[in-house]
Amino acid sequence: MAKTKYEVVPHDGGWAYKSGGVFSEAFPSHDEALEAARIAAQEHQSAGKDEEIEYQDGSGNWRQEHADGEDRPDTEVVDRSNEPTGHETP
Repeated sequence: MAKTKYEVVPHDGGWAYKSGGVFSEAFPSHDEALEAARIAAQEHQSAGKDEEIEYQDGSGNWRQEHADGEDRPDTEVVDRSNEPTGHETP
């Protein structure tokens, strides 16, 4: 099963969460970004309905496939704001 990470990071003068290299909107506080990441992770795990999807692949070819609404990834929220940066003074 796929795993999707939501990482809380400083961003654009505030805080955001990042998933798959894409940043969320910036939030004024760390706590707001953390709560938004938790909500996004929870919603990403919610089952939906089956659908037929159509998309263009990296080669420009159009593909059609069936998307199972129960096939949801595991999600994880990572908050590294309290981890040492290596720049602490003794």
